[in-house]
Amino acid sequence: MFRRSTQMEAVTALEGHFDIVIVGGGASGLGAAVDAASRGHRVLLVEQSDFAKGTSSRSTKLVHGGVRYLKQGNVSLVLEALRERGLLVRNAPHLVHSLPFVIPNYHWWEGPFYGIGMKVYDGLAGRLGLEPSRWLTREDVLGVLPNIESEGLNGGIIYHDGQFDDSRLAINLAQTAVEKGAVLINYMRCCGLIKEGAHVAGVRLRDEESGHEMEVRAKVVINATGVFADAVRRMDDAGAKAMLSPSQGIHFVLPREFLPGDTAIMIPKTDDGRVLFAVPWHSRVVVGTTDTPVDESSLEPRALPDEIDFIFTQVSRYLTRDPKRSDVLSVFAGLRPLIKAEAGSTAALSRDHLISISESGLITLAGGKWTTYRKMAEDVIDHAEMIGALDHRQCVTHELPVHGYQPSTNDESHLHYYGSDAASIRELIVADPVLGERLHPRLEFIKAEVIWHVRHEMARTVEDVLARRTRALLLDARASLEAATVVAELMAQELGQTPEWQQAQVTAYQALASGYLLPH
Repeated sequence: MFRRSTQMEAVTALEGHFDIVIVGGGASGLGAAVDAASRGHRVLLVEQSDFAKGTSSRSTKLVHGGVRYLKQGNVSLVLEALRERGLLVRNAPHLVHSLPFVIPNYHWWEGPFYGIGMKVYDGLAGRLGLEPSRWLTREDVLGVLPNIESEGLNGGIIYHDGQFDDSRLAINLAQTAVEKGAVLINYMRCCGLIKEGAHVAGVRLRDEESGHEMEVRAKVVINATGVFADAVRRMDDAGAKAMLSPSQGIHFVLPREFLPGDTAIMIPKTDDGRVLFAVPWHSRVVVGTTDTPVDESSLEPRALPDEIDFIFTQVSRYLTRDPKRSDVLSVFAGLRPLIKAEAGSTAALSRDHLISISESGLITLAGGKWTTYRKMAEDVIDHAEMIGALDHRQCVTHELPVHGYQPSTNDESHLHYYGSDAASIRELIVADPVLGERLHPRLEFIKAEVIWHVRHEMARTVEDVLARRTRALLLDARASLEAATVVAELMAQELGQTPEWQQAQVTAYQALASGYLLPH
């Protein structure tokens, strides 16, 4: 069972000695844990909050090669991302699927310009490609995108990229790592590094639930904390210069009626030069994203007024029905850990991610994106084996199925995102039909899922369930607020918690979720 108590017991059993300790439970850290454990190394991963709490649950929900990188001429990066996209579709088919995108053309030159570009994109994907791109007439575009702005529309290009559920993939990666022998603990903060002489030899940890502190020894420590990487680097060297320059991106979630059908819109250039997407997801529509430099990194970034106005302005140009503030079901923000240009001079730079090794042997993995998480993990564990003087073992994740792997399914319910675990969730309902009840009339999620999250997915708080195990917070923030009491009661029963704990959980969740509502 993937329970926190059993993971804590595993630390004790190994007497706090590991080959590799990974700090950070987002895409980078979880990928590294899967890679290292599947090679046979003794691995501990700790996360200060919940798995994928930060950037890794706040993406545009796309597994993509990066059309904008192609436009920049960065062919090597596109090649790598397209290969990784293909591997992810193959290794986690219950979570990743092909999605058609249309680039609408409103100027005569856009058709041949983007059409040729997408043919190159198809060709670079090779045998791991999805479906070939093709030109669309004006009538074709209106057929698949009935809500698209028709005035001045000449036609379009349709191409295919990948779509996924980011935090569900994160949980499945955590389960995969544990199945391969790794130990993973959420709500465990790294509050310092242990040094022997000049070398990093482990970490000091504080259990955020109990307040208990402990020391864990390791042959090598990997800093995979995303936008917080510089803070961990300064535990090693107080004078370390900043490596990252965080940038914020926000997304709106709208009702499906704004983009009916199963085709996404890709706007290749907005006023700030970014690509804008409107993507069908979980029977809603995700619209984004922005690119706003920020000075401070936060676990709960908030959308800024200018970003909100920007999204409304851009999306209104392309839809016949302009969304209003009252239409927005949720607004969420995420921080990208962008690497500063000067950081590459003293580090091993690989495409868009960076591996930096300090004089004391602390390894920092920074940058990257969900699509290339597996390749980033392979690279950083290759380095970890060298720095930690570990036996070099071949990476095996190219063909490693992710937990929940199910090659094909006719499951029309939302439970198909659980893959092979869906059958076990249904068994809970057979044993207790009450668990088949919905958490809220406007949400598809049911009580049995909450039980599953606690027993098998290390959910510890109401937020864990409503924000990341389900995606209720993103899909309908107001409905998730109203469902919090039911979730707290179910969790308290499973965890043996008190009524006071229940009320504290509901209060904390209400404070958090209110930040995802757009004031009318």
